[in-house]
Amino acid sequence: MRKADIAEFFARLEAQNPQPQTELLSANNYTLLVAVVLSAQATDVGVNKATGPLFARADTPKKMVELGEEALREYIRTIGLFRTKAKNVIKLSQALLDRHGGEVPADRASLEALPGVGRKTANVVLNTAFGEPTIAVDTHLFRLANRTGLAPGKTPLAVEQALLRRIPKIYQRHAHHWLILHGRYVCKARKPDCPLCTVRDLCDFKGKTT
Repeated sequence: MRKADIAEFFARLEAQNPQPQTELLSANNYTLLVAVVLSAQATDVGVNKATGPLFARADTPKKMVELGEEALREYIRTIGLFRTKAKNVIKLSQALLDRHGGEVPADRASLEALPGVGRKTANVVLNTAFGEPTIAVDTHLFRLANRTGLAPGKTPLAVEQALLRRIPKIYQRHAHHWLILHGRYVCKARKPDCPLCTVRDLCDFKGKTT
């Protein structure tokens, strides 16, 4: 996709949704971090159903550690990989208490050092909680970047790096959410909704639907 078309691409997404938000529900930076960890290989809707009651009970690292792994498993049993995720949430909560005074750190290295937190999770937290211009490449965003010609790449990291090089700085703050939401609801995997797409004329996809 040409540089001018990329700028127009994001200008249109901004006009359509000036202040995009994550669909994961949270009460603070800590519950956001936990929700993102739980969302791996799960839907936001499914995570929200489980975390509503969970966060009413435990919305700080201290409360989560006091809740304990066994009780946590019962709250998140409907989420995929719930046993491993429960173990990681308790461990990361304890790590936050031990290393960061119970606060979520605002730097990548500290976030990625927490149990269960990888690059994608760190990118979501840095962007959503701290306003950093990071981009977390999930399956929706990976598909969209390649399908449209916006930032083709063979790996999520390659796509992330290409996007950060190509997206104008004025759009980088919200690019992550614009792309994920567009991939989730418009540029869908099996049948993209091209007739309703606001950027269809800028897209290089050869198999546009009618």
